[in-house]
Amino acid sequence: MIKVLVADDHAVVRSGLEQLLSTADDIEVVGLVADGEAAVDAAARARPDVILMDLSMPVLDGIEATKRIVADDPDAHVVVLTSFSDNRRIMEALGAGAIGYLLKHAGPDELLGAVRAAASGDSPLDPKAARAVLEERRASGRSNELSPREQEVLQLVRKGRANKQIARDLGITERTVKAHLTSVFARIGVADRTQAALWAERHLP
Repeated sequence: MIKVLVADDHAVVRSGLEQLLSTADDIEVVGLVADGEAAVDAAARARPDVILMDLSMPVLDGIEATKRIVADDPDAHVVVLTSFSDNRRIMEALGAGAIGYLLKHAGPDELLGAVRAAASGDSPLDPKAARAVLEERRASGRSNELSPREQEVLQLVRKGRANKQIARDLGITERTVKAHLTSVFARIGVADRTQAALWAERHLP
C-alpha cells in the first residue's frame, strides 16, 4: 500500500485529491494538511511514501517545506502539484529536493500514475518541468548528453534494477540514484522507467 500525504491550502483541492486517491486499491491517504509547517510535522509523524506538495501555502511555502522534509528524510518522495509552470518555481522545487513536478491540470490517470511512479523512485515530470530542466542546463552551459554515470544508471534501469539495487551496484546512495534519474528523464524526454528503458534499448550500446 502506497501511503500518501496531501499538502494544499485549498479545502476543495484536498477533498478532491482524497477522493481520487481513495479510488485506487493500492493507495492510502494518511494525511491532509493545509500549510507547509503542518506538512513537515505530518511527514515526520506518518512517514508517507509520497507527499503531494502545493507551492503556495500559508505559514511555510512548499519550497521550504520540501527542504525541511528532505533534510529530515533524504529518501522522502515529494511531488510538487501546483498551478505554477514558470521555470524559476520548477527549478526551485527540484533544487529543494522534490523528485517530481506536476501541474494541477493533470488528468486523474496521470496523477495516480505519478504517485505510483514516485513511490517506486521515479521522477514524474510535467513536460513543462522537463523542458525547464533542459533550458537551465543550456543556460548554464552544461551538455544535454548523458554523463558516464547517468549512462551507467540508465543501463541498470534497462536491466530492470530497482533504485536500491542500482545504489548498491554503483556504490552510491539511493538519493543520488534518484537525482541521476531526474536528470536522465529530463534529458531524454521521458516520464518514467519503462520509457527510459525503451529509450536505452534504442540508443545505448
